[in-house]
Amino acid sequence: MHEQARAQLEAKETELVAQMDQLAAPVQDQGSISFGKRVGDGTAMAVDRLTAVTAHDNLQALLGQVRAALRALDDGSYGRCSFCGEAIPEDRLEARPWATTCVRHG
Repeated sequence: MHEQARAQLEAKETELVAQMDQLAAPVQDQGSISFGKRVGDGTAMAVDRLTAVTAHDNLQALLGQVRAALRALDDGSYGRCSFCGEAIPEDRLEARPWATTCVRHG
């Protein structure tokens, strides 16, 4: 079980890093936002950037969870709730291998 979880977590980590890199590249290339005299000038670009930043932040949070689960595998605490120490149900770990809490504390 732990070997499978490690493989899933490492694959997810690679996927998330690639997604974050993909999101970050266009924002860096776009330069500054210029708002013109008409209503809406620059708004679409600002919304697109805000959406990309939000998506990047969400991916970064998930990446933190994945890396925490990998550390838990390394230190032997994987599959235990980080709050109460109870076992995390197998079905929860199958659905979310990066889960570090039981359902009650999740």
